[in-house]
Amino acid sequence: MSQLKPNSSHLDNIPSTPGKFKMDKSPYVKGLRWHSALAKLSFWCFLFIGIVLIFFLRSAPSLSQSDPTRRSLRTAIWGGPNWEKRVRSSARVRSRNGISVFVTGAAGFVGTHVSAALKRRGDGVLGLDNFNDYYDPSLKRSRQALLERTGVFVVEGDINDSALLTKLFDVVAFTHVMHLAAQAGVRYAMQNPSSYVHSNIAGLVNLLEVCKSANPQPSIVWASSSSVYGLNSKVPFSERDRTDQPASLYAATKKAGEEIAHTYNHIHGLSITGLRFFTVYGPWGRPDMAYFFFTKDILKGKSIPIFEGPNHGTVARDFTYIDDIVKGCLGSLDTAEKSTGSGGKKKGPAQLRVFNLGNTSPVPVTELVSILERLLKVKANRVMLKMPRNGDVQFTHANITLAQRELGYKPTTDLQTGLKKFVRWYLSYYSNSGKKSSG
Repeated sequence: MSQLKPNSSHLDNIPSTPGKFKMDKSPYVKGLRWHSALAKLSFWCFLFIGIVLIFFLRSAPSLSQSDPTRRSLRTAIWGGPNWEKRVRSSARVRSRNGISVFVTGAAGFVGTHVSAALKRRGDGVLGLDNFNDYYDPSLKRSRQALLERTGVFVVEGDINDSALLTKLFDVVAFTHVMHLAAQAGVRYAMQNPSSYVHSNIAGLVNLLEVCKSANPQPSIVWASSSSVYGLNSKVPFSERDRTDQPASLYAATKKAGEEIAHTYNHIHGLSITGLRFFTVYGPWGRPDMAYFFFTKDILKGKSIPIFEGPNHGTVARDFTYIDDIVKGCLGSLDTAEKSTGSGGKKKGPAQLRVFNLGNTSPVPVTELVSILERLLKVKANRVMLKMPRNGDVQFTHANITLAQRELGYKPTTDLQTGLKKFVRWYLSYYSNSGKKSSG
């Protein structure tokens, strides 16, 4: 900033008066001259500082808005008696043995379904979502409206906002946290890697910090991902398999999350359950998922890119219908033991679990397209492409033995049935409501 400082040598060389008039060099006059120069210098310094402060204050918001990794911290106004009343009402338990659950990412795909299911059975539910623009925010707003009708209040805010989270835990003594907020998508990580670190690592740590300091500490269930299996070639994937070879940054952040969860469980006594979801699909789904944009593009007559592995190998996914995932989430909450910490200090061993939640029936992507063709009654324009090196894996297949034994988890929806329900919702949402699918 040296270039912004007043140049004293230059200022001293400027004559104090024009023309050839010679200044009286008496000590009194010299003193007047010194005080006058000092006053002018002080005035200009204060003016300069004021301009800099005004510029900084006006430009600071625009700087934060231009940074995509921090834009979600622009939290809507919260607080006040009416706001607290809504928070308490939404989180109030209405069944005899109900629980009070704080659901992050509540306006997301899985978050919406889990929140609604909890509310239907009489649990207290409070949602949190930052409504970012990774995909069409209007879809998230529609989910929010759906939850509002069921009695779930979704607070607009970010999991990195410590003050907001602390306030929510001060207002409500949550017994459980269902942490679903995350930056999703394998391919988007190549475009915006910092968003994954911001949400999936920093956001998780911030939430766990608040939970460990809460009194009482809540039990935590959070969404990991089947992506953590990465380059593992042993199928079906078991919770005991290696997960130290992630194929994408998204997978790496989810694996990092599992290690972070272990640390907070070990040091602070938080009861934590991680759920590795396998390709979740269904109504109110995510537009960035293949089944969703395949449906959109088939109806619009656009070509459908279908990837194939080396030597024309089949690409297949263990597609899992949303209702089955919800059952696994609720089972995890219901079997979660209490955390053992107090004031952030561990009093005894705490529960730490990881479960696969899949369908156990991998289906080739080509078959997915065939089912959509039959349901939409439109022939797809298929384009076969080699699988790019973008973090996608060729095959996923869940071993759910552990979840079956510990949670009573049993998926019941096959891909044909699940896609039929999705297509029915899709046509209703985008055709009858007058909404337009993006892209």
